[in-house]
Amino acid sequence: MRKALVVGNWKMNGVRSDATDLAAAIKTGFEDNGAEIAVCVPSVYFSEIGSLLAGSSILLGSQNVAEHDSGAYTGEISAKMLNDFNCHFAIVGHSERRSYYNDSNESVARRYNQSLSQGITPILCVGETLEQRESNETFTVIDQQLDAVIDLAGIESFAKAVIAYEPVWAIGTGKVATDDQAQEVHAYIRNKLAQLDAGIAENMQILYGGSVKPGNATALFAMPDIDGGLIGGASLDGDAFLSIYQSTK
Repeated sequence: MRKALVVGNWKMNGVRSDATDLAAAIKTGFEDNGAEIAVCVPSVYFSEIGSLLAGSSILLGSQNVAEHDSGAYTGEISAKMLNDFNCHFAIVGHSERRSYYNDSNESVARRYNQSLSQGITPILCVGETLEQRESNETFTVIDQQLDAVIDLAGIESFAKAVIAYEPVWAIGTGKVATDDQAQEVHAYIRNKLAQLDAGIAENMQILYGGSVKPGNATALFAMPDIDGGLIGGASLDGDAFLSIYQSTK
């Protein structure tokens, strides 16, 4: 049976004191229910937050990873560097990276591969925009995003990865994806993988990343193919984030 997973993506929010206060609040209030939990923090705070969370079950993650092993790539952070801070996860292909920084399906696949090369679990984000959904292109977009990774890394790589479905059209737009809409895409992703390897598909953790909050988490996580959440804004509130985690019971 798949373990649930809840991952907080803090994005570019807060300063040092905010980060340490939030990490401390999450660590203090955490009650293990058997599901996995992680926080993807700004890279400048890896050392401090990692030390603060040491000895707990709360895993550390990165919000991105470079597509190259090393070299003259100013501002990038390699998977080897992430390993120095015991990063367990690295988000790749987040909708904001795709939209604001022009991460292509191919560059996302390379970031995914770099993460795996250092034993770091990639959280591969996929999802469609409002325009794409209204044009009935949801599954075409999902196919393209997944196929780029499958072509480069192979289906077997998904045994060491996590997928997060982000309906971009339901993030900060006022539009809300229903539980059934979210489940439909999660089931599509799992069925697509199952055509290549049924065992990997069955064990694949597929998270939902469409504005999960304490008020909608329980219903979403009750869907058969939704295995937890990639949490944005709500992860900046320790109580809200832990409430979402407890919704995996």
